[in-house]
Amino acid sequence: MTAPIVPADSLDPALLLALNTANQTETSELDADGLRDLLAVSWQALAIGRGDALLIAMDQDSAYSSPNFQWFKARHDRFAYVDRIIVDASARGRGLARHLYEHLFGLARSAGHDRIGCEVNLIPPNPGSDAFHARLGFEEVGQAVLYGGAKTVRYLEKPLGGG
Repeated sequence: MTAPIVPADSLDPALLLALNTANQTETSELDADGLRDLLAVSWQALAIGRGDALLIAMDQDSAYSSPNFQWFKARHDRFAYVDRIIVDASARGRGLARHLYEHLFGLARSAGHDRIGCEVNLIPPNPGSDAFHARLGFEEVGQAVLYGGAKTVRYLEKPLGGG
């Protein structure tokens, strides 16, 4: 079964905010204004179901100040950056995150991007995300200590060559 992907801004923002809040340790805290601002600067904001899954991505032209996004922007002329991908606990194991990523890979290739970047927490650890991204072909390209040592991230990239 392939779940339909819809623009995230077509959903009730309260659903998306609740999804983010339930997973803010792995992503980051957002309030309603922060979510609105994030969606406004995104290159792609995609969702499945009524808040079952969410992917928000930027590209090199996005006006986004996140230190993680800026790390990629300083190193690449063209890229897409996944700021967050979240699947609701009740919807996990159905392939929704993979479906969102595969859709994003196609959009990024069509836009002329040659890579997708993201970050995954090293401290606090996120082994599920590490394993998921490794299965999709992402490899570590750097690390950063953020927020006075409160968080350490691994920067991952997937080349978008032929497939």
